[in-house]
Amino acid sequence: MTGAGMMEIKEALAETNNDKEKTIELLRKKGALKLGKKADRVAKEGIIETYIHPGGRMGVLLELNCETDFVARTDAFKSLAKEVCLHVAAANPLYVSVNDVPAEVIEKEKEIYKEQMKGKPEDVIAKIMEGKLAKYFEEVCLLEQPYVKNPDIKIKDLIGEAVAKIGENVQIRRFTRYVLGS
Repeated sequence: MTGAGMMEIKEALAETNNDKEKTIELLRKKGALKLGKKADRVAKEGIIETYIHPGGRMGVLLELNCETDFVARTDAFKSLAKEVCLHVAAANPLYVSVNDVPAEVIEKEKEIYKEQMKGKPEDVIAKIMEGKLAKYFEEVCLLEQPYVKNPDIKIKDLIGEAVAKIGENVQIRRFTRYVLGS
């Protein structure tokens, strides 16, 4: 369930007095720490994965990177790439991450939100603006989107789980979604 090793699970169970929910939470936190350490490592290997929707009217091309070609050839890595392709086909993100959203797009969204909230106090506008921008990023940024097969997690969590299982830095470098006629 967590992708952790048997010894890690045993230690976490001992630490949480065999409470399953607390153990899973502890292992996920430790996995997030590992993810943070691995995020700085260079991921220049990987694969280009494709997905063509039945009927051939839509397709996705995705570059998923890892640190070594050995990992890029594993079934777990290829499976992750396929899952992300399926998600891109279904959810239609525009950018990989929040950092990829151009500043002028963000400013345009802020202008729209300010116009919608005319007459409200500035501090209220700031809080609402923050929430609306977060919602916007969740709609257009792949890593922020809820995973279509499990809306309880985001794509960045899916990548984080893969990092914990695979043991290497994994990054979605870029993607393109093609729709016939558009």
